[in-house]
Amino acid sequence: MTHLLVAGGGIGGLAVALGQAQNGHRVTVLEGRAEFTEIGAGIQLAPNAFHALHTLGVRDDVTARADIMDELRLMDATTGARIAAMSLGGAYRARFGNPYAVVHRADLHRALLDACRRAGVELLGGQQVTGYRQSGGEVTATTAAGRDFRGQALIGADGLRSAVRAQLVGDGAPRISGHTIHRSVIPMSEVPERLRTRAVTLWAGPGLHFVHYPIGGGELLNLAVTRDDGARHELTGVPADRDRVLADFAELADGARDLLELGSQWRTWVLCDRDPVETWVDGRVALAGDAAHPMLQYAAQGACMALEDAVVLGSLLQCDADDVPQHLEKYNGARRERTARTTLTARWMGSELYHPAGEHAARRNAMLASLSGEGLHDAVSWLHGATDFSNT
Repeated sequence: MTHLLVAGGGIGGLAVALGQAQNGHRVTVLEGRAEFTEIGAGIQLAPNAFHALHTLGVRDDVTARADIMDELRLMDATTGARIAAMSLGGAYRARFGNPYAVVHRADLHRALLDACRRAGVELLGGQQVTGYRQSGGEVTATTAAGRDFRGQALIGADGLRSAVRAQLVGDGAPRISGHTIHRSVIPMSEVPERLRTRAVTLWAGPGLHFVHYPIGGGELLNLAVTRDDGARHELTGVPADRDRVLADFAELADGARDLLELGSQWRTWVLCDRDPVETWVDGRVALAGDAAHPMLQYAAQGACMALEDAVVLGSLLQCDADDVPQHLEKYNGARRERTARTTLTARWMGSELYHPAGEHAARRNAMLASLSGEGLHDAVSWLHGATDFSNT
């Protein structure tokens, strides 16, 4: 039995831990925070995520806490006109085998956490991994609390600012996108009936976009409004003044503006990602999730890619401890191109799909209008329809 160490107890780390525990391995998760919790609000889960959740044995638990969407809708943020919509109903479900849903991050995290506990995963809070060393057939993770933990493998799932990545890849600070996002979650009871939909709605405008969708069993509405403002300094969950948010997006059309005005207790982030890298494996150490391939939110695939990583690792680490290094190399090779393509697609969507103006926006509208329902499904099939999660 291999003893696997996981740095980070977020969605990606718990998914990795669960997949390895199901293989009969001993698993220890080292989380920097004292408690295993998840911050943030809603996230989108495409069919590829639900396929991964099924493999991990928690699809039904997550589905019970999720809101199944009927449509992905793109609107003009300044005129209020409908640009395009992709149905997520019968033909989509039949083709991709699973729904498209949104869920509160805490609900997804809780489902994975509960499953890890049932599987006997050792969950240690207050143990932030700061580095590692390798000797013979072992890897030792060191923590800020001054403890060492030894195992036969270490998976760094410690996020965008991963200490494991800093040692393994050494590529410095994350890339600041120049986009600032403000997020709020409000009770659905405060939303007028005319503005309630079972859709992920995105209002696209020059240098900005606004996304909203229901979460929490339809009891909450998740709001996220973004501007390409050239931000150059990182912000993470900083409280934002409501009047300032409203003033920064004064050009929003009716409908979008009505929802924005309902927001309260706004928090602000400056979005970051990293350039794809060829290698995120070093002997008995590998990266997963945001530590391996952090991406912008625009393809709604960050959590989905982390879940895919966990499934591929679960498949490939059904091996003896002596064979771990070569199997981690196979994992890196299997995931490198798909995650790089998704990372770059997310960047492209932010600049070319959501934020263009003038003639550029008109060409986007014409291109989307030319696609049939099947054509829209074709466009996302490489991403939403994946079931083996290897390079595409």
